[in-house]
Amino acid sequence: MIWTSSRIRKLYISSTLLASTMLVTCSDNDPDPSTQIGANPVLPEQSQYFLPTMHVAKVVGWNQNEIPSVTAGLKIQALARGLKHPRSLYTLPNGDVLVVESVAPPEKSAKRPKDIIMGFVQSLATGASESEPSNRITLLRDTDGDGSADVREVFLDHLNSPFGVTLVGNELYVANTDAIIRYPYAEGETKISDPGTHLTELPGGPIDHHWTKSLVASEDGSRLYVGVGSNSNVMENGLEAEKGRAAIWEVDRASGRSRVFADGLRNPNGLTFEPTTKVLWTVVNERDELGPNLVPDYMTSVKDGGFYGWPYSYYGRNIDPRVMPQRPDLVAKAIVPDYALSSHVAPLGMVFNTGQGLPDAYREGAFIGEHGSWNRRSFNGYKVIFVPFQQGRPSGQPSDVVTGFLSDRNEARGRPVGLAIDKTGALLIADDAGNTVWRVTAG
Repeated sequence: MIWTSSRIRKLYISSTLLASTMLVTCSDNDPDPSTQIGANPVLPEQSQYFLPTMHVAKVVGWNQNEIPSVTAGLKIQALARGLKHPRSLYTLPNGDVLVVESVAPPEKSAKRPKDIIMGFVQSLATGASESEPSNRITLLRDTDGDGSADVREVFLDHLNSPFGVTLVGNELYVANTDAIIRYPYAEGETKISDPGTHLTELPGGPIDHHWTKSLVASEDGSRLYVGVGSNSNVMENGLEAEKGRAAIWEVDRASGRSRVFADGLRNPNGLTFEPTTKVLWTVVNERDELGPNLVPDYMTSVKDGGFYGWPYSYYGRNIDPRVMPQRPDLVAKAIVPDYALSSHVAPLGMVFNTGQGLPDAYREGAFIGEHGSWNRRSFNGYKVIFVPFQQGRPSGQPSDVVTGFLSDRNEARGRPVGLAIDKTGALLIADDAGNTVWRVTAG
């Protein structure tokens, strides 16, 4: 059978109706997502369904006069609009901002009908189109200090679904979906024409389920850390497809040699070092299809050699019975994450506040970009939050910082992804559905 777009759409509609019917009796008892935030999240009983809930916020974009909402004491404006699916951000030492614009790579392998449906659903959730010009890095420069970029140049082009970027000295590293590439960089330049040098391969296709590769350099610049997401929900594509995946890699910057630094992390993103302890942290998208309130996504410090459960267990030793054969030896050493963010918020960006441009309430802690749910009846996420820290650890409940990405009709004006702090200390937000980079400052 040939799976045409119209056939996929019809199957999606019928499957969504069926899944919604199967879930309606239990959705009234869904716990409040706020009970799943912090060090000890509520974990309800597992629920398995023939088809999971697929509730997608239709992408409508922002009108020219619309902006997200911010909490008291803050203001927001567009640093740049009209981008092509901006995913992540990086601030260069001179204040220029690099915006990674990318779309998912086409998958070449055969997939189950359910996988095709879910891929279609996820494309609706971002409005992304592979036919649009993207897969590039754009440079933004604000020369007059008004908070809006008046210089916009294509900095690097024709990349392979890029996501992570970091600068070490005069060398710029870009994590494509299948490799880390090194480019020479000179401060102030607005375009790199050098073809770059291959540093190390990363797991890519033919299946490339979680294609984004977050990237950060160690403080001394000798090592790179890259997040490599799983190739499935719970290993349904087989063990071989997960080789080197669901892990954070450590890469020697001089030689390109790599090793798995930590694993059992289904889809780690937002890699960054906590500024006081210098410990590596990440946000993780957990597994689906166990119910609207399983499994909580989370943020956690990352231990060298640590195992965090995927796919055999979640939140420590809570076993996922769908995975066969089981690995009790691995479950026994599974590390409990530091801080739950509630289920299906899809955190894709994180940055610690290291600047002085925001109010004192945000002086110590992490901002997190929650891309938002597509697989629970009540939407969750679709905002930027702040988690306060003390002495290098989360301390207390998060607060909403930027909201309004969902309209009153539950349509997506935008969806936050990567975050950065600019040279002035403002918070930058990549909005991949709204095709905008937002800039948040003190009000």
